[in-house]
Amino acid sequence: MTQAVDHFADRLRAAPQSRLQRSAAAEALAMARELSRWAQALEEPGSEPREMPDAGMFAVADQILVAAHDLAVAVRSDEQVAEAVRLVEEARQRAGV
Repeated sequence: MTQAVDHFADRLRAAPQSRLQRSAAAEALAMARELSRWAQALEEPGSEPREMPDAGMFAVADQILVAAHDLAVAVRSDEQVAEAVRLVEEARQRAGV
């Protein structure tokens, strides 16, 4: 999972500002928020998840890395890892990076 997220983050960092503004940053933030909610649900079942803030388009690569790291610590099965990789790859493709 971390390899897929590292690749996505590297592509975001290398993307031109125009691509980030069009959709890549928004897609990455949505993915970071989804990974964060998933990690919180595993770590604190039944509690209300906190939403990752929008720190700006130049911070989304770091945000997705943080969220993925939190999820990597919390996942409990190979199936969850495979699902996370699939979600990250789909988000990367939608972001166009």
